Amino acid sequence: MMKEQSVKINSLKHVLFGSLIGTTIEFFDFYIYANAAVLVFPQLFFPGADSTTSTLESLATFSIAFLARPLGSAVFGHYGDKIGRKVTLVVALLTMGISTISIGFLPSYASIGVLAPILLMLCRFGQGVGLGGEWGGAVLLAIENAPPHKRAWYGMFPQLGAPIGLLLSGGTFLLLTDSMSSEAFMDYGWRIPFIASSLLVLIGFYIRLKISETPAFENSKEEQKEVKVPFVTVFKSYKNQLIFGTLAAITTFLVFYLMTVFMLNWNTKGLGFSNREALLIQLFSVLFFAIFIPISALAADKIGRRKMLIYTTIAIAVFGFFFSFFLTTNNIVLVTVFVCLGMSLMGFIYGPLGTFLSELFPTTVRYTGASLTFNMAGILGAAFAPMVAIKLSDLYGIASVGMYLTVAACISLVSLLVISKDEHKF
Repeated sequence: MMKEQSVKINSLKHVLFGSLIGTTIEFFDFYIYANAAVLVFPQLFFPGADSTTSTLESLATFSIAFLARPLGSAVFGHYGDKIGRKVTLVVALLTMGISTISIGFLPSYASIGVLAPILLMLCRFGQGVGLGGEWGGAVLLAIENAPPHKRAWYGMFPQLGAPIGLLLSGGTFLLLTDSMSSEAFMDYGWRIPFIASSLLVLIGFYIRLKISETPAFENSKEEQKEVKVPFVTVFKSYKNQLIFGTLAAITTFLVFYLMTVFMLNWNTKGLGFSNREALLIQLFSVLFFAIFIPISALAADKIGRRKMLIYTTIAIAVFGFFFSFFLTTNNIVLVTVFVCLGMSLMGFIYGPLGTFLSELFPTTVRYTGASLTFNMAGILGAAFAPMVAIKLSDLYGIASVGMYLTVAACISLVSLLVISKDEHKF
């Protein structure tokens, strides 16, 4: 009886806001790094012989977090499946938050030499570990409290953290670049978002502490279905779900980081837009990302998560053919339309993704399985995507970047067609 009462403490408001606020904070922290990796870090931490080399070195540190995320998935997933979602989510949030705040206090290359980029990489690694544990837990907090016919709808709330976090990070950088000189911004202004994120972490920490365990996890404990090592069980018993789920999700990551990090670099370095113009394009396009997440979730609850992902993946494959049409001109309207189309497709594919991946695994290994699948897709689809895209555009032109996206979409499409259609009990 006591367990049943504790489960009922989780009101709809607490569940949805608790899952949303955490991912918003996590993605805000993650994306302020992405903006700084293009606009600030090349000059301050990687003063190379030319801007392209410095940018590529900076983006290499950006990729470290994606390599760290599966580690976060394994560690936090293990404890999330063993001791519960709540405690694990709190620790993941603190790991991400402390790593981000630390970046705001780092000295530059001019001050301490090569130690500066090394410390930056360590902080970025911490960000990756934290986010690797955060995403899966936040999604499970939502969908394990959801009625079966609204699982995608509940599951899209943590997904909304991505566009909201991006809006906050991009808006913060835009406000800072507008309100201070470029010298002041490069000197200390860029540090403000990293240090200010401490306030958001405190809010998220407070809200997470008020949330109880999910009914699905409590029921699993009562039925004594706990597995000894969830990580091993996932690789042993759910290998196909892990492999094809990972490949199915790579397009989601690729289209997002092409529309954000790569486009920020292409618009400023390739097309000659100012930092302000590039950030405004990005911020405007994020509105389309946010709008289509709930729309796709509603559709996914009606036609099925897998079908929704298949249809959107086909659309993204076609979208890849239009890179050369929109991005070989410095017409800001055409470029904005292109990025908005890409972010709309991102909303369609991202909305039901968390629910889809979670349904591939049973409760006993769901935290570990869904997190590993999502974050391994991050390595394949995003860790090196901005660097690969920049190199492709330099060597073969912008059309090759579109082909890169189309090929990835075809791989995801095949994976979605062959993946198991079974849904596990919640």
